[in-house]
Amino acid sequence: MNLKEYNGYQSYDYLTANKDYKKYELDDDLERVPPFSLDLTEEQEANLKEIFTKHPVVSLRDHGFIVPEKSEDILPYCGELHTAFHYEGIAKSGMDVMFENFMDGITIITSKNGLKWDDVIYMLGMRYADIQKQDTVFIASSYKDLQQAKQKKKVAVLPSLETANILENEVNRVDILYGLGIRCMGITYNESNTLGTGLAEKNDGGLTNFGRRVVERMNQLGMIIDISHCSDKTSIDVIELSQDPVFITHAGARALWNTPRMKPDYVLEACAEKGGVIGICAAPNTTLTKRSSEHTIESVMEHFEYIKNLVGIDHVGLGPDTFYGDHVALQNAFDDILRISDSHSGESFEDSAYVKGLENPTEAMKNMVGWLIKNDYTKSDIKKAVGWNAMKIMKSILKD
Repeated sequence: MNLKEYNGYQSYDYLTANKDYKKYELDDDLERVPPFSLDLTEEQEANLKEIFTKHPVVSLRDHGFIVPEKSEDILPYCGELHTAFHYEGIAKSGMDVMFENFMDGITIITSKNGLKWDDVIYMLGMRYADIQKQDTVFIASSYKDLQQAKQKKKVAVLPSLETANILENEVNRVDILYGLGIRCMGITYNESNTLGTGLAEKNDGGLTNFGRRVVERMNQLGMIIDISHCSDKTSIDVIELSQDPVFITHAGARALWNTPRMKPDYVLEACAEKGGVIGICAAPNTTLTKRSSEHTIESVMEHFEYIKNLVGIDHVGLGPDTFYGDHVALQNAFDDILRISDSHSGESFEDSAYVKGLENPTEAMKNMVGWLIKNDYTKSDIKKAVGWNAMKIMKSILKD
């Protein structure tokens, strides 16, 4: 179903393992957790196939990244230039377009805490080199590129950055990043930076003067703005200042789960009123709800339905934020550095080991779309949420 080209290539096959780079045992099994089924009827399966075959399928946040098998290897692995990308898994995902930040937040090649200029530039160069050697994905830099993905039988990767920390106080770095292919960038992560307040901070100062300059420059260039990890005031400041619609690529509704990682109604409504799109996140232990004691596709899609009812079907999308291997182990490894626990604070819950039905990119988009079909969404509404909403905004922002 909308399968992409895959010729068996694995990351850095053009090099010799343990000679040119250190090889780690990877948690790359596509069936590492028990299989999940939506038990769709034949008619529903046919509708699913039609959606994926005829219409653009856009993930607003997913990753080809593969976690090491041993949790103690995670930090040293992320300090290496050579981290693996699951081309086979992405080829089977059914996606046409993937917002991919190449895990810039956990890239610690030259520093202990990451989110540094050299870390990100090294990471981008190495990932691009590997991508040049395979046939499954290609780097997209324009709306025209995105349109060609289905015809090419490849996944158009839209290079993104989780946060703009690496700008420091240099606004011209936005242009440099654009020249290096970056087409979407978050303003902050969980902690504050020179642009504004992160979502895990106790005091919310909003967007800084420098942050305002960056938003203006991103608008001038045609770079998509992402406020998924911004504080509430920073989010509103960005929405009001930006000339273009703003994306929340991967989040959920705070009305359902009261943590900083989720967005309050007034931010969701402001984003939609500006013409933006909100992608529903499925990273473990984020989009939980009071109805479920564990994180599953049902709780994730409860967030989808809440936000759809709040802002309308024209302003929702899918941003699962999945990758390959143990997501929770990686969260734990980087908790002190990225303040992940702080972003999940405010509710009492026991960690789910993974999200049932949304374990990795290979199954995530297919199961989210399948859920919409099973729950009697119209084809018109499904097409919007799965891709057309995002494509409409990208057409207005990205420069050909």
